[in-house]
Amino acid sequence: MKGTAVLMNATIEGLHALKLPAMATGLADQQASSHYSGLSFDERLGLLVDRELTERESRRLERSLKAAKLRTNAVIEDIDFRRRRGVEKAEILGLAECAFVRNHHNVAVVGPTGVGKTFLACALANAAIRRGHSALYLRAPRMLDELAIARLDGRFSRLAAAWARIDVLVIDDFLLRPLTASQAADVLEVIEDRSGLRSTIVTSQLPISHFHEALGEPTIADAVADRLLANLHRIELEGESMRRSAGVPAGEASVYTRQSSTGEDTASEEATP
Repeated sequence: MKGTAVLMNATIEGLHALKLPAMATGLADQQASSHYSGLSFDERLGLLVDRELTERESRRLERSLKAAKLRTNAVIEDIDFRRRRGVEKAEILGLAECAFVRNHHNVAVVGPTGVGKTFLACALANAAIRRGHSALYLRAPRMLDELAIARLDGRFSRLAAAWARIDVLVIDDFLLRPLTASQAADVLEVIEDRSGLRSTIVTSQLPISHFHEALGEPTIADAVADRLLANLHRIELEGESMRRSAGVPAGEASVYTRQSSTGEDTASEEATP
């Protein structure tokens, strides 16, 4: 009995050394409980492997969600399809399967403020992460500021290259205001690096038909529109602000907050669909 315990401890230590902590914990649990005594070796080994795989997937998901910096912890399952806002259940559930990511297609979610554009975009990004893809949330005004600063301090190429490797890039509040020539050129660099290689999700209050005009200089606008609108899935939301219908006075929509990972309150511009 003592020799068996020593051997088992050595096996558990070996599993830790092999970076298989879930299997090590599972093996210890099996030794401590009589519930596993009736199982065959293959069955017990299968349970250990399943436990390790589940733990690894859980850690991967946690890391990926943290890296994505999504504005809200939105998931497809929380979307209320009973509201008539231009959200087609079959379309959204189809997108959540993430064929658009595998095929490197883009998504545009447009509509007036407060109808759930950010929530829907983050929910799709979350679905992509759960299927093994990487994602990153960027709010367009801050993205443009970051690109401008990166050009000044020589980080532009590295920053653009890092974003280009992301499977799903969410650009929230796209074209909130017309772009300057330099801003449009920076947007073109970001979109060009992703065209046909990665997927981009944009949200905007601006109708898609007005994108070209807001992009500014016609030549650059043509280039951006050609790359962004190719293979585009369009979701056009409608209706009044859900924050307003929830009893939030006009002009106070920014009081919608959530707790960030640092414990700070972060303004959320879009309510749950």
